[in-house]
Amino acid sequence: MCIRDSFSAIQPGLKLADQVARQLEARIRAGNLQPGQKLPTEVELVQQLEVSRTVVREAVSQLKSRNLVESRQGSGVFVKAAGIEPLDFEGLPAAGRNALIQITEVRRALEAEVAELAARRRSEEDMQRIHDAESALAEAVRLGRDGVEEDMAFHRAIAQASGNPFLISTLDYLSQFLRGAMRITRANEARREDFGKAVEREHHSIVLAIEAGDPKAARKAAATHMGNAIDRIHRADASFWEQDGERLARDILAAKP
Repeated sequence: MCIRDSFSAIQPGLKLADQVARQLEARIRAGNLQPGQKLPTEVELVQQLEVSRTVVREAVSQLKSRNLVESRQGSGVFVKAAGIEPLDFEGLPAAGRNALIQITEVRRALEAEVAELAARRRSEEDMQRIHDAESALAEAVRLGRDGVEEDMAFHRAIAQASGNPFLISTLDYLSQFLRGAMRITRANEARREDFGKAVEREHHSIVLAIEAGDPKAARKAAATHMGNAIDRIHRADASFWEQDGERLARDILAAKP
């Protein structure tokens, strides 16, 4: 079986083994490699993809860690039957301005839905939690802190008000990756008073719409907030990326609390 024609050119900033793994994974998910089907041998992959044995071994190891293939002693490596798999961002390009914008686009889709549901379902207790989180964020800014954890808590308070445990769990999982992106956006916003004030106004608009029980306005306010966050990334001055932005964006997904 030859897969050479479907293998993409090497992309800057992404390891060759990662690219080989993603190409093989794409063929598995597309059904070109069926469950129970044997992968080409290591030698065949080296020849077809024009990479080293080390690259092929690392790529196959990645597929095993994603539960896509399994080794059978004396027989080779075979595609496993599909099952429930954890969300996995490994191998995705996760550095630089483009990755930051793409992650913020993910947030825009999620936050808009969360805000709409919160406006429909929020209780008085939910609103108190949202107000407290908004106040804590304002206090963090006043004290000169970056406000990342407080910002995360503000958005989680809104998620809790949505009353959807699956959505809340999804956001909790994604928070380990979104935190890195938020650290960059807040660092950018802290450099300009107009950016910081705009974020404060946008947050308050979301709160008011949820409190008013207006789902349409809440969705619009949340989507606008995320859209403006992307715009502020585009408008960041060159000195930001030469200093803090470049350092913080080296590996967004690796950022931890």
